[in-house]
Amino acid sequence: MLFKTVSTVISIGLLLLMGCAPSEKGSKSAGDYTTWSSYLGGADRNHYSTLAQINLDNVKDLKVAWSYASPDYGQMQMNPIVVDTILYGVSAALRAFAIHAVTGKEIWRFGDSLKVWHSTSRGVAYWEKGEDKRILYTVGPELYALNALSGKPILSFGNQGKIDLRSGLPEFAKDNFVISNTPGTVFEDLIVMPIRLSEGAGAAPGDIMAFNVITGAVEWTFHTIPRPGEEGNETWENGEAYIDGITGAANNWAGMALDEETGILYVPTGSAAPDFYGGFRKGKDLYSNCLLALDAKTGQRLWHFQFTHHDIWDRDPPAPPNLITVQRDGKKIPAVAQVTKQGYVFLFDRKTGVPLFDIEEMPFPQSDLEGEKAWATQPIPVKPKPFARQSDQLTTADISHYAENREELIAQFLKADKRIYAPPSLDPVLLLPGYDGAAEWGGTAADPDNGIIYVNSNEMAWFLQMEKNDSVNVNAPPGAFAYSKYCATCHQADRKGLPTSGFPALINIKSTRTKNEVAMIVSQGKGMMTGFPQIQKDEKEALLKFLFGEEVKHDVALGETASEVPQMPYKHKGYNKFLDNKGLPAIAPPWGTLHAINLNTGEYVWSVPFGETPELLSQGIKGTGTENYGGPVVTENGLLFIGATRDGYFRVFDKSNGKILWEYKLPAAAFATPAMYQVNGKQYIAIACGGEKLGTEKGNQIIAFALE
Repeated sequence: MLFKTVSTVISIGLLLLMGCAPSEKGSKSAGDYTTWSSYLGGADRNHYSTLAQINLDNVKDLKVAWSYASPDYGQMQMNPIVVDTILYGVSAALRAFAIHAVTGKEIWRFGDSLKVWHSTSRGVAYWEKGEDKRILYTVGPELYALNALSGKPILSFGNQGKIDLRSGLPEFAKDNFVISNTPGTVFEDLIVMPIRLSEGAGAAPGDIMAFNVITGAVEWTFHTIPRPGEEGNETWENGEAYIDGITGAANNWAGMALDEETGILYVPTGSAAPDFYGGFRKGKDLYSNCLLALDAKTGQRLWHFQFTHHDIWDRDPPAPPNLITVQRDGKKIPAVAQVTKQGYVFLFDRKTGVPLFDIEEMPFPQSDLEGEKAWATQPIPVKPKPFARQSDQLTTADISHYAENREELIAQFLKADKRIYAPPSLDPVLLLPGYDGAAEWGGTAADPDNGIIYVNSNEMAWFLQMEKNDSVNVNAPPGAFAYSKYCATCHQADRKGLPTSGFPALINIKSTRTKNEVAMIVSQGKGMMTGFPQIQKDEKEALLKFLFGEEVKHDVALGETASEVPQMPYKHKGYNKFLDNKGLPAIAPPWGTLHAINLNTGEYVWSVPFGETPELLSQGIKGTGTENYGGPVVTENGLLFIGATRDGYFRVFDKSNGKILWEYKLPAAAFATPAMYQVNGKQYIAIACGGEKLGTEKGNQIIAFALE
């Protein structure tokens, strides 16, 4: 890795004179909420600020205070952090940077200018002890510790300033795909790291791992797929699932929340792999799809709750929980709230894990796939009601009246199974909320002491369908075989892709990418595509020959290689959105919504459509809402700030009623959560505008707004 030294912009000496050095107290104290030195504003992940210079009366006067142009274009999901007068972030190519939070001037940049990464990052973590001030962030499987002032690697950390996140995993998993999109959670001298793993057969186990911030050593691990003899192992019919060569994951990828006073870490875990077919992992599958309360010092489990038993829908919690206080019978109760892809909100006593609203175990249908055994019940909260429509609520009247091919859409709708938790089948299942969920990785904002949360939601229906896994021809040339094994589910057997669902066509890939670029994407992944580092050199070369039209039919087939891969009896047919013939959602709007929910009562304060659909707005049709990725920021004095929408606007709402107070057209859509901070008595809010997702134009700017 290379780093751009601060001398190219401003000297270290001048930096210190300008007051840019992070302070002795880098993290805000509980209840302060005037800084943004941690991901999503604080360890409680509440996206909340008590700064009050910008208010209901003057928010209409917000102007661009500065902008920073990154050298890398493309999607930036990152939520910046600010320590004193330095703003830290990550570019679209995973280069970390520090800029002056008042001027937007670059201070340092760290990253390889030759090796382009195609993943995404949601930001960095900060730690300090005395004069030792560190930025911790990930590139692929590597966690770096950088000097917060200079951007140089701290050579005493791990191996010359970096560690491999796989170092805490069992030996058999150390060649697997492992990256981290989300900043780690810092507690004392530990950083607990979210990790993103493959979702297919042979994925690594999703152990929760804590590393020493000073040395990089592994301090503790928690096995989310319990080993024989460990509590929870009995919930897997295959007691050695973690090492069977098929089962894996149950990882935390979305981030976690920390109660800094009690030292309790709240960790939402993902589904067990492989997704969609669980015949090799029958049982309840603890501790997948759980909220885990762990002792942050030791990793010991204190309590847990499982949101989806034996998940075969990819219904993993998509965001960190919120640590809030609610009232019950006149008493204040520290609580933890977790939003889900299904549009549910689960609320628990933070210390005991006791639900604060009733949760009913409801019966759901069994699977008709051979070897599969869906769990008989699933937990449904009685309150609050879901913040997104559910598939079983829809009728033909809910098919979009804006669609030219409405009758065709109705026919598709009538053929699909619309039951909630309808198990994957050879016939189509309508999944609403969809794969990406209602709630997203942008997270949920909260008034921590008033018990109100603010959540933006998607309402995009998708189809879930399986097919028998007999379409792979082991006698095919090796490149074609490798494509069918690794790529066809998303990019389709004909390589035409599903562009409206985010999976590009690969037919003419040689006109847009070099072989080296494609090889790197295959190994490292791109965006939400997982990488395949386990592919052997010969197999990768064969795949590249196939993609670039160089493979000939008489090339030797893989033979034994094929037999080494565990063969699933069924495979997923791909991620297909339910769209009309113009690429718009097939169900009636709103397609994006924004909600305020009072968790003292479980009742909604307000709900409004969120965003506009440009294709319909040009025809004068308003209020449709749109797909959105990225979370809000709320202030004590009544404001809610949010980008997130496909239409590319940054908006401010009145948090008491959901009315728009101000909006600004950004240079590129901001699929990210903003950051609010104050320097020298002036309040700012900054947001990353990278675009690219949902077919939007690419951008490269961080923009900060303030009052003149």
